[in-house]
Amino acid sequence: MGSYVAGDGPPVVLLHGWPQTSSAWRQVAPALVAAGYTVVAPDLPGVGSSGELASGYGKDDQATALRQVLYHLGLDGPVRLVGHDIGGMIAFSWARQFPDEVARLALVDLAIPGLGLEQAMDVARGGRWHFGFFMAEAVPEFLIDGHEEQFFAHWFATLAASQRAFPPDVIAETTAAYRGSDALRRGFGHYRTLLTDGQANADWLTSGGQLPMPVAAIGGEHAVGDRLAQAVHRAAPHVEAVVVAGAGHFVAEEQPQTFLAHLIPFLR
Repeated sequence: MGSYVAGDGPPVVLLHGWPQTSSAWRQVAPALVAAGYTVVAPDLPGVGSSGELASGYGKDDQATALRQVLYHLGLDGPVRLVGHDIGGMIAFSWARQFPDEVARLALVDLAIPGLGLEQAMDVARGGRWHFGFFMAEAVPEFLIDGHEEQFFAHWFATLAASQRAFPPDVIAETTAAYRGSDALRRGFGHYRTLLTDGQANADWLTSGGQLPMPVAAIGGEHAVGDRLAQAVHRAAPHVEAVVVAGAGHFVAEEQPQTFLAHLIPFLR
């Protein structure tokens, strides 16, 4: 599993979203290193330099595999998790399964399976169209293969409030990582387990599960906003709501300094 690793200190794991790679944290990682952390930013399974997991794309399995990355790096002690989008779903699963190993959990602009994602997927009630499309077996690969430039340019233009955060070279990097039917299939694999991911989280919550660690629910002003904190509160009594002004979905890239101004004090 390919990972960016830098710094010396307590480990902070940065988990990117779709359709991105670990380079999504390029404006955040150096500041966290300077703040005294060892930063580990992996490419998620099946993305970029990371191969697929034999167990597939279930968020519990991905969390377990990514946890092993820290062991292989010789990093122990409580970890601070920061996850955006799909990476936030994995971070939530990690904290749910191994709560004693997680010191702090920062969730960035997402809807969590079993805690609000199902409503966000319901297009009949104004939900986002892409979830069901990406979950459909083979169909999105057929339609997007050969049109990656147009699709990803549209994606970032639609979800980002600040287009300056995604100049042509950054979009080209994303396109290269997801180009072709096989790379697209691997990327969409993260979506094709969302229903079972949600069931695992919902069953845990129904059984009385709660996250004991401090949680920051960070939303972009023009995207999730404070809805993430409202949803997470059911599972995390110690949740802090943060809305980043001027940001769309890609908070860390659109407003990196404001994001860091909230994140670094929270991680301490």
